[in-house]
Amino acid sequence: MLVTAYLAIIFLLALCVVLEHTARRLTPPQSAPTAVANPAFRRFQSIFLRAYLLALWADWLQGPYLYKLYRHYSFLESQIAILYVCGLASCVLFAPFSGWLPQVLGRRQTCLLFCVSYSACCLTKLSTDYFVLIVGRILGGLSTSLLTTTFESWYVHRHVEVHDFPKEWIPSTFTKAATWNHGLAVGAGLVANLLAEWLHLGPVAPFLLAVPCLACCGWVVLTDWGKEEAEEGLEGEKQKLPLGTPNAGVARLSARARFSRSCHDGLRCLLSDRRVMLLGGVQALFESVLYIFVFLWTPVLDPHGPPLGIVFSCLMAASMAGSLLYRLATSTRYRLQPGHVLCLAVLMAFFSLFMLTFSTTPGQPRPRESFLAFLLLELASGLYFPAVSFLHGRVIPEEKRQSVLAWFRLPLHLLACFGLLALHGETAGTGGGEEGNGTRHMFGGCAVMMLAAFMAVVSLFTLGRNDTDLRLEGTRGEGEMENILNYD
Repeated sequence: MLVTAYLAIIFLLALCVVLEHTARRLTPPQSAPTAVANPAFRRFQSIFLRAYLLALWADWLQGPYLYKLYRHYSFLESQIAILYVCGLASCVLFAPFSGWLPQVLGRRQTCLLFCVSYSACCLTKLSTDYFVLIVGRILGGLSTSLLTTTFESWYVHRHVEVHDFPKEWIPSTFTKAATWNHGLAVGAGLVANLLAEWLHLGPVAPFLLAVPCLACCGWVVLTDWGKEEAEEGLEGEKQKLPLGTPNAGVARLSARARFSRSCHDGLRCLLSDRRVMLLGGVQALFESVLYIFVFLWTPVLDPHGPPLGIVFSCLMAASMAGSLLYRLATSTRYRLQPGHVLCLAVLMAFFSLFMLTFSTTPGQPRPRESFLAFLLLELASGLYFPAVSFLHGRVIPEEKRQSVLAWFRLPLHLLACFGLLALHGETAGTGGGEEGNGTRHMFGGCAVMMLAAFMAVVSLFTLGRNDTDLRLEGTRGEGEMENILNYD
């Protein structure tokens, strides 16, 4: 597995370079020339990306060795499953408040809260106490919820309301962030592997490196973002009024009323439009499987001695290759519809999970086949996210999109929690370095969920076979990659 992992990362990185070169040749630049030439916009974009990319880098550093760290502390797989469930459950609990907190604390202050809470989450990894680790997972769930909403909320607000830049320039920033995000994910695996295995600092080292990265992110938010707000004379950009002002209570009530109305409108949109409901079903089923996969890939491969950081980089490179293939498939040369790509992605994911039900047979593990299946699943996810993001932009009204997506995440996290709890309840686990029936059964259940997702995709496009909203006209949709970071 050691040689396989290194050969795979070399091949996948070379593939990504070739695909990127081909995609740039076949697809036009996404940012408008005016945006590129505007120095005020470029400065504002740079200020945002400095903080956002540091936050993403700190987040990715924690991916490769989380499960390994818990095993290093001698916890059983069932105990580790509960830790993961605590993280997912906290995402469910804090997701609604992640949209409400910026209205009360202010957007910049909420980003600072993210830096503090995620730093505390990383520092809890120094403890071997199970309760402290549970607290860390809860803080991680809060931080993840804030990361996926608050930074983008600050940017969009400043872009539209303060600088009055054209809305058409927004996708250029998030497309650039998405491109960097894939590279950061691959690099995080390599750096984590360097610290944990090559330098023999142990699985806790990547978490400790994330803390100064978060501190730098917080400094950029505190200084550069603060100057950005001060220059506009809007240091009071936060919507909450000072506690001593007569209208402070009215403002807080107004924020709560807006939050409540937003949730209600999102739920009504979800229940009244069958296309939205089917799309939400696809997202909940597909992405809950990815959450379960995040838990299972380490115990399946780790007993066979691969460098986990390199394996993580391989998985992220496969996802990057999938997103590049999407750009090629929907270019003016090939003109595939995003719906067709989505069907292909779900089928590929089903096939990979079907493979895993055989490669994780107890007593007869086949780690190379499992590794290949994991790469195929990540390739499918790289195709899936830009396709489903395009459909979000076409099916869900813009003013209700944030609240509808929040409702989508509720069944998504609940399904992942139930799956991990079911694995926790299995009498035969993967302990002792050998895949047990619990792992195999879980992959079988995930395959069934992916089959249900495929049926939902077919129903969606059967329902809208003549719906131009679900089709791509001429070239790739303008905003298809705008929300890709919400799912990486």
